[in-house]
Amino acid sequence: MFLFDPFFWEVVISGLLAGVMYALVALGFVLIFKASGIFNFAQGVLALFAALTLVGFQTGQIPFSHLINAILGTNIHFFSDGHGSEHLIPTFLAILMTLGVMILLAWLVVNIVLKPLVNQEGIILFMATIGLAFVLEGVGDLMWGANVKVLDVGLPSGPSDTIIDATGMFIEKIEISAAVVAVILVVTLTLFSQYTKMGRALRAVADDHQAALSVGISLETIWWIVWSVAGIVALVAGVMWGAKSGVQFSLSLIALKALPVLMLGGFTSIPGAIVGGLIIGVGEKLFEFYIGPMIGGATENWFAYMLALIFLLFRPQGLFGEKIIERV
Repeated sequence: MFLFDPFFWEVVISGLLAGVMYALVALGFVLIFKASGIFNFAQGVLALFAALTLVGFQTGQIPFSHLINAILGTNIHFFSDGHGSEHLIPTFLAILMTLGVMILLAWLVVNIVLKPLVNQEGIILFMATIGLAFVLEGVGDLMWGANVKVLDVGLPSGPSDTIIDATGMFIEKIEISAAVVAVILVVTLTLFSQYTKMGRALRAVADDHQAALSVGISLETIWWIVWSVAGIVALVAGVMWGAKSGVQFSLSLIALKALPVLMLGGFTSIPGAIVGGLIIGVGEKLFEFYIGPMIGGATENWFAYMLALIFLLFRPQGLFGEKIIERV
């Protein structure tokens, strides 16, 4: 029976760990949608931009060096004499600097993009985030270059020898680290949302914007905070994906895999993002290994979207989403 097959459990665990990575990206979508009703198409690009900035700070790369060299005819790319292979700035300090950049970016997005569009239709705000995604991708290219970068923040890599010796399962250490970080992040966000004054204000804005404004809650401040938190989540996701696969512009496409996660878990639920990610991760791995060979393989490219479509037909609000009630 396959339940007693070690390979089956290896696939399941691999899927759970992959699902955690998907959930990290989906968390950013949930936070912004829950507080503002905006579906942030740029969340994947935020993860890319955060990872690019972190590598740039670590290696001492000069921002906009390609543009500066093109204008001045110079050939300077790093503050040091090296070629970016060594860490000029300690990783911890580089992470703090990147956090500062993401918080500043959140303030700019709120004041330049969102504030002028207050009270506009949701589709207008959604289109604005699409434009924001392309702008951020272009700015990231200009600031740090388009070449693939190696991100090393000291996370363990390679298979876990302890797990191999104990169970015979091949599990990557980076995926275990991502799972631990995701659990810590979800617990922190849940405690922040439920037990802090600012968390309660975020939930009040999510429930009713006008009522929140009437009791003195600043919508602009709330948006800035929630976009800052989403930027921090994007940094975590960017670090995990970048450490695993390298920092490259295809990293922005991870947002597409977060869409079926949100459809399963619900657009307004933090636990839903985690559960949806785990379901997608395990489902696509099991389907790929056991059904994929029968139908030509490469099922991981479309399985998540097929599963999300089924959920849309029978439970459009997702597993943890609020039930849609239309008043007539």
